[in-house]
Amino acid sequence: MRRTQAFLISLLLLLLNFCGQPARQPDEVRLRLAIDPGNISPISYNSQEALQIINLLYQSLLTVDLEDNELKPGLASAFPEVERKDSLTFFHYQLRPEAEWSDGSPVTAQDVAFTLKVLKSPFIRNENIRSQIEFIHDIQLDASDPKKFTLICQGFTPEMQLLTGDFFILPSYLLDPQQAFATIPLQAWSTADSSRYNTDRTRAVAARCNKLGSPESKDILQGSAGYQLAEWATGQYVVLKRKENWWGKNTGSTTGYLTANPDQINFQIIPDNTTALLALKNAQLDVLDNIPVNDFEKLRQDEGFLKNYELHTPQGYDLIYAAINTRKPKLRDKRTRQAIAHLMDIPGMIRVSQQSYATPTVGPIPPDRKELYHPQLQPRSYDPGQATTLLKSAGWIQEQKGWYRNIDGQRQDLRIELLYRAGNTMYEQMALIFQQHAAQAGIPVTLLPLEGNVYNQRIDQRDYDMHFRGISGNPFVFNFKPLFHTSFAGPGGFNTTGFGTPESDQLLNQINEAENETDKARLLHRLQEIIQEEAAFVPLYFRKERIAIHSRFTDTKVSGIRPHYDLSSFMLKP
Repeated sequence: MRRTQAFLISLLLLLLNFCGQPARQPDEVRLRLAIDPGNISPISYNSQEALQIINLLYQSLLTVDLEDNELKPGLASAFPEVERKDSLTFFHYQLRPEAEWSDGSPVTAQDVAFTLKVLKSPFIRNENIRSQIEFIHDIQLDASDPKKFTLICQGFTPEMQLLTGDFFILPSYLLDPQQAFATIPLQAWSTADSSRYNTDRTRAVAARCNKLGSPESKDILQGSAGYQLAEWATGQYVVLKRKENWWGKNTGSTTGYLTANPDQINFQIIPDNTTALLALKNAQLDVLDNIPVNDFEKLRQDEGFLKNYELHTPQGYDLIYAAINTRKPKLRDKRTRQAIAHLMDIPGMIRVSQQSYATPTVGPIPPDRKELYHPQLQPRSYDPGQATTLLKSAGWIQEQKGWYRNIDGQRQDLRIELLYRAGNTMYEQMALIFQQHAAQAGIPVTLLPLEGNVYNQRIDQRDYDMHFRGISGNPFVFNFKPLFHTSFAGPGGFNTTGFGTPESDQLLNQINEAENETDKARLLHRLQEIIQEEAAFVPLYFRKERIAIHSRFTDTKVSGIRPHYDLSSFMLKP
């Protein structure tokens, strides 16, 4: 009876979800988002769901073609010319002559300069992206050509070419109509006296930029890519419409990766997996990713479903990890954290939550990057005996009800509150496995599934003992400074565990400065050793993606790089 009732509720939710929205177009792609993007600002997004939408609205200087996973020019007409002088590196860029904004005005070097000033401004909420461009020292505009500019960078690394082109370019005419930022040098934002630029005019720009990405900012939420926001019903759907006469169609045959093919892209916000699968089977969704393993295996055996859909399993760069909060007194000793890590049955977690669709890892480097992945380290084994030994060495005393020790003059019981995102079956299964093994070792674990915004708030405020999370990487850049450097350990920073030693901080700087792969590999190997020793950030596995795409589309460009397919390239089969 309960199963029938649950099915009826899911069906009702599905029907309600599809009511009251734009009519489906023949040339439309519909797909599911598991959560509302919340904020689709190109300067302060905090979710992959938001980034997927932003990529269809805005463009960077460089882009990745998911057809071959190669880096290619985006808004730039070519890769930059690189010139090195002493400790500085100059990247000379030229923008595409066709590139223009929604109002038909050209994308210029002034827009690039404005974007960099926004990303470096202390008055704008962009802390996470700001760290990625800290090496860009200044920008020089070409007086003879508004489409030419030079980025002046401190030092040199091979990855700088990507990083100089890996941020969304903003339209200054929409965000700074009075050109308040135009006269402020880029270098000024990095100096101690930047507060003197905190004027009424610059505060107005900051307010506009901080508002960007909300449903109320539709009038200024416009980029140079092929789509624009048509409708956004919070918690229900986000609809993008293709621009008329988009400039990208006029760049020639060599830029076939600059696409805007479907007339409409409709993101359905469906938190519940059962409801999403029902919508897929009823052909109300064209694309569904992150399909739970058991459901994916059932789809593989469903001949009726396979007549209309194709299934894909690209090897991805999504790392699933456990984070242990080193700020908590009971978790401050690394031997305690190592003991907890030995209670994580990684093969069991993979078997139950992923089956064959995951690869264990010793660190944040994908195992298929063999030259950078540590050749001697092994993933930490599930070993309750070793966990007990480590706890005793850390001063914990075992009694009938569990473990305790005196910390700072007070008794502390070893109890763990484990946070994870509610509604995520993978994390729930992993949490239950860990809870069971920890209980057998005498450590009570309380499971606390939380809705996305509450979950993120707890993590940002460092109000947790332990949590499960995933991060997305790529095969191009291994800049782990935001994730592990102590300068990013404050509230809101990416270093949520408080991980970091003087040696690891130095290593992270050296990795970003390494000029050849041999040096980078040596430094990354040592970083992986420290990560395993400190056991604050506990890498578990890299996932394979599980995707269903309706077979009426071609040119889907399925890839291991997120979002694992290129919606803008989808073409209806004849």
